[in-house]
Amino acid sequence: MSRWEGGGSYAELRLWGTDAVLPALGRMARGRRSLRGTPGLRFAKLLGTGSGDTFSPRDADPHHWALLTVWADEATRADFAASRVVRSWQAAATEELVVSLTPLTSRGLWSGVQPFAGNPPPTTEADGGRWRGPVAAITRARLRTLRSPSFHRAVPPVADDLRTAEGLRASVGIGESPVGLQGTFSVWESSDALVGFAYRSAAHREVVRRTDPARWYAEEMFARFAVTDLSGTYRGGTP
Repeated sequence: MSRWEGGGSYAELRLWGTDAVLPALGRMARGRRSLRGTPGLRFAKLLGTGSGDTFSPRDADPHHWALLTVWADEATRADFAASRVVRSWQAAATEELVVSLTPLTSRGLWSGVQPFAGNPPPTTEADGGRWRGPVAAITRARLRTLRSPSFHRAVPPVADDLRTAEGLRASVGIGESPVGLQGTFSVWESSDALVGFAYRSAAHREVVRRTDPARWYAEEMFARFAVTDLSGTYRGGTP
């Protein structure tokens, strides 16, 4: 499995709320073509969102959509804020959350690549080389079709524990499609809070233990990020 540690490229997650579902579906359909050729863009995924309670279609939230982008440098990421893609979403958005992310660690692959590897960027808010501020995590998996029923049965206890986890600021289910491509994006007060959940939650430990023998995933990835900036709202609140 591909694994990478250290700083790297510059990432950003934008999360939009909208009352107009059909136009949002249209922007999702056109989005890949619109993003193609964007200067400095290394990786991009347009994502639907949901509660993440079961990672099934009934979790889907058609009023919130997300875009994850990975950039070669900070300047191109900043320039993207004025792009046609962003402006088209903002024009119809009831709210927007923007989270700027510096990769800390990542393992696994997404669509066959490791999107967050790269040359370490400068770090200005570290303590002894370790990030002490808020962090975010992305988990993502492509499920094996025949194994997915077993996976879906294992998810609810983890989702229950996650909702009450100490240090969790926000969590949202994300996916490239309603079925088979599932993930979460979460924001935490610190790396200690994130690691604490991973090891204190009995349900989460059990899912981790079962992952290899159950062969749920055809592809999987976990990445942890320093949250270097966060603005806007999701569901009316700022994480």
